Amino acid sequence: MLLFECLLGLIRFLLGAALFSFMNVVAWRLPRDMDPLKGRSICPQCGHTLEAPDLVPVFSWLFLRGRCRHCGAPIPVRYFLVEVLGGALALGCTWRYGAAYSLPEGLFGMSWAALLALAVCGILLSVALIDAETQTIPDRLNAALAVCGVLSVLLDPAAWGAHLIGALCVSVPMLLLCLLIPGAFGGGDIKLTAAAGLFLGWQHTLLAMFFGILGGGFYGIYLLAAKKADKKDHFAFGPFLCAGIVIAMLAGQPILDWYFRFL
Repeated sequence: MLLFECLLGLIRFLLGAALFSFMNVVAWRLPRDMDPLKGRSICPQCGHTLEAPDLVPVFSWLFLRGRCRHCGAPIPVRYFLVEVLGGALALGCTWRYGAAYSLPEGLFGMSWAALLALAVCGILLSVALIDAETQTIPDRLNAALAVCGVLSVLLDPAAWGAHLIGALCVSVPMLLLCLLIPGAFGGGDIKLTAAAGLFLGWQHTLLAMFFGILGGGFYGIYLLAAKKADKKDHFAFGPFLCAGIVIAMLAGQPILDWYFRFL
């Protein structure tokens, strides 16, 4: 039984790593108007088409010692770290949303809810990377996140009200604030909050926003203290919001339970 669980854990890890490897490609191609579903991966230095030995998540980077097998150019460590993160989040989603050991309940040893949560994490990765690079969030990624939100309602129809409130409880105040203070938030951030709120429900959406503002606030203080920006400069809020959403997804309930004990 232990060997079986270890094997399932490895499968889950590799699934998450493979998904994040693909979403990393999406994050690179979309801002460059390239179709992420067309064309094989190539080495950006020598242009050689990458083959199966070059594309095994996590292990290819380790076995190749972080260098292209054809030209020896260094492969950024970002690719390795993103794949490890994806594997870790696949295990985290299984822990949070449940395992499954037969096809009707799930796939790859993960429940459908866990697989859906992993898909949300993958989309958020692309959102965070693109927003950090361009300070924009593609509508198609927010739309994909909204589809995940609708699917989450279908998996838990009894809580449809909480999901609907989650889509509105933060995004609407953000929109109103933008009408009063132009530039307070980007339109992509508002759409991201609405789509993620549909998936999370209202309590976890509020928690996600709290962690997003907390992380963004500390980063803004750092930029000002290091004199890398002034009060008029803007920075991408999406990565911090994405991190807050993931924290709320995986650890939101224990955090809320701890908080409510003090009330």
